[in-house]
Amino acid sequence: MPITDALIFGLTLGGAYALVALGLNLQYGVARILNLAYGEMLIAAALAALVLFTRMGISPLISTVLLAPIAAALGAVLYRYAFLPLVRRARSRDELEADSILSTFGLLFVIQGIMLALFGGNYLSYSFLSVPIDFLGTTIAANRLLVLGVAVVLSGLLYLLLTRTRVGTALRAVAVNPAAAPLVGINVISIAMLGFALGTALVAMAGVLISMFSTFNATMGVLFTMKALIVVIMGGVGNFAGCVVAALLLGVVESFVSAYVDPGLTLAANYAIFLLVLIFKPAGLFGRVAR
Repeated sequence: MPITDALIFGLTLGGAYALVALGLNLQYGVARILNLAYGEMLIAAALAALVLFTRMGISPLISTVLLAPIAAALGAVLYRYAFLPLVRRARSRDELEADSILSTFGLLFVIQGIMLALFGGNYLSYSFLSVPIDFLGTTIAANRLLVLGVAVVLSGLLYLLLTRTRVGTALRAVAVNPAAAPLVGINVISIAMLGFALGTALVAMAGVLISMFSTFNATMGVLFTMKALIVVIMGGVGNFAGCVVAALLLGVVESFVSAYVDPGLTLAANYAIFLLVLIFKPAGLFGRVAR
């Protein structure tokens, strides 16, 4: 495979990883909920898009717009009734993270069980925008290119939201210091709920878009959760620019290892980079170590 082909394929793969990780970065960075059921939420959105497209003829692009607000509302309800009691009883941020790991681990099996009961364990897929496009001398499917474009656009919109709006300032304040945020009139609970809801909307959008070119089944959500966690920790918790850069780096490395070394070593290469970042940059590529 030519170097240009490997690079472009890696960037599109990294765009998919960035799209998956952006929502978890919001949920973990703002609400401080380490959501182990994150991948199951992505698969649930992918299955919903599959049903809407194959049975009702609704385009996945329309499904993305339809499912995002529904997912946001469900995320807000989930935070209000499942995670808010954990927040109120936690005596520290570390205790909240530990409690959220245990609770979302149980939620993982609940969502997975429902999906298995409804769809079974077979791999599913459908074809949408799979037409080849000549991009910079390389032939690539339009749906993969679309995912890269959406990831870049969403990253830009999130950056503008967080840096140019009052709500974004509140989100960043809660992410940095939730104890001090109330001193400037910020309702920490409401902002954390908003962050979790936005993260759920983003993972639903990622699920719909990735379902256009990837096979999936009801039990593979954990793979997306692990990829998202690696990207978020590598880029720095709460750092969206770092999240995108880490995702693109991971995608490019995976593509080059697959093309020039051995496809079976892509996962090992990902974890090797992850370990190097943890050793030399424990706060992430763009994170700052708390003093």
